[in-house]
Amino acid sequence: MKRSSRRTFDTAFKLRVVQMVKEQGLSVGQVCRDLELVDSAVRRWLQQYEAEQAGSPGVGKPLTAEQQRIRQLEEELRRLREDNAILKKASAFFARELK
Repeated sequence: MKRSSRRTFDTAFKLRVVQMVKEQGLSVGQVCRDLELVDSAVRRWLQQYEAEQAGSPGVGKPLTAEQQRIRQLEEELRRLREDNAILKKASAFFARELK
């Protein structure tokens, strides 16, 4: 029995698929047949897109450029806060050592 390898799709392709359903009015089943995709993947991309349009981050990889940028900035903010906490601890440590 041959196992098929898992296909990966870039965000531009996912966004085009979502637009086919949302803007062109094609059914999920039709898009899946035409592009040889799995129904659950397309529905997951639709849920992600709808969540992003509602302003929440969604659960999967971001589809829109705006959400990708938001996630990137959130990650940078998290790292900077961690760095700041480390610097505060180091500052307090060296201030005790000088006394």
